[in-house]
Amino acid sequence: MNASCRLPIEAKLLPLQPSRILPDGVFEGYASLFRIPDLGKDVVEPGAFRDSLARRGPSGVKLLWQHDPAEPLGRWLSLSEDSRGLFVRGRLSLAVARAREILALMREGAIDGLSIGFRSERARNEPRTGLRRLERVDLWEVSIVTFPMLPQARVSAVKTAFRNPAFA
Repeated sequence: MNASCRLPIEAKLLPLQPSRILPDGVFEGYASLFRIPDLGKDVVEPGAFRDSLARRGPSGVKLLWQHDPAEPLGRWLSLSEDSRGLFVRGRLSLAVARAREILALMREGAIDGLSIGFRSERARNEPRTGLRRLERVDLWEVSIVTFPMLPQARVSAVKTAFRNPAFA
């Protein structure tokens, strides 16, 4: 692949396996875990998201389906770094048909990935291990995806709106 064909945004996929279902369209979990090599041999270092989160805030990071800018699913309520990684909390817009479909698939465990879309601002390569250590990234979006890249990350909760058809 020649360098002129490379995309400026990179995507890293993480599993999103709901552990329980509660009311209201909100889900949360880790979109990235620190110091764990993913299947692409990237390792996100603690603090890598700090500047980007301060600059963009939750409203500046998009919630998409499969990294497609034409498929927004809702919005991020919060994004924060802790000692484990990048913790995210988002709300699917249940007025959007695709978001309702994704929510149903998440509840059934058919969709089980989160993926970060970012631009690397500072990274170092380790020739001995083949790892790339991401020290600072500009986070553009976090997507719900089909195929995760980092199996250790999990969503801790998926909340859904329950409606009784008898009362609709």
